[in-house]
Amino acid sequence: MKKLLLVCCLLVSIVSLSKAQGGGGGGRGMGGGTPDEQLKRIQTAVPTLTADQSKKILAIYTASAATRDSLMKAGADRSAMRPMMQAQQAKVQAVLTDDQKAVYTKYMADMRAKMQQGGGGMGGGGGTPPPPSQE
Repeated sequence: MKKLLLVCCLLVSIVSLSKAQGGGGGGRGMGGGTPDEQLKRIQTAVPTLTADQSKKILAIYTASAATRDSLMKAGADRSAMRPMMQAQQAKVQAVLTDDQKAVYTKYMADMRAKMQQGGGGMGGGGGTPPPPSQE
């Protein structure tokens, strides 16, 4: 009986640790999910995207995902991925109109702020949680 209880506790611990490390989730690390998931978030943030713009942005996200995956397999850290992410954002902005760029820029700033506060943002996460409220 003790062995069964020990095995159950071990199993729960392993599952909890894998979730804490980002395993088991729908995202793919820094990029915030699959290219389709990323596109859906941008379409929600910038609802005026045309079908042609969406198609071009999906191609940008797909190419970036391939690059990100190869960097991760090579063992690159997050700082090595920053230039790739900045290039991705510049390419996306090149597809947008001036009005859409303003909305997209605000959306990206909001996502960065969430990530810095430990809120996860684009599938990221980490950081320290906010202190408990004193009520």
